Amino acid sequence: MSNKEPKYKEILAGIAGLSLGISIIVALLLGVGVGILLYNLFEVFWVFWIGVFWGVCAAILNVYKAYKSQVKEFEKLAKDPKYNHCSNK
Repeated sequence: MSNKEPKYKEILAGIAGLSLGISIIVALLLGVGVGILLYNLFEVFWVFWIGVFWGVCAAILNVYKAYKSQVKEFEKLAKDPKYNHCSNK
């Protein structure tokens, strides 16, 4: 019974992918919001792009963190004896 796959494993994997998409959109929207706020404060249009740049950087950082998390998961699977039967090391 302990080797049984979790019942909702596929759903949880889908939720993890969905949360990455949502975090990218939220980061971009927050960046645009900060840009609009800066524009309203200083009334100079180019400061709007500073906020957009921050949002894009935050979205890229979210993707990078998700990538690092997936690499760790892959490394765990690579060390699992169930999956490394082909290696002779």
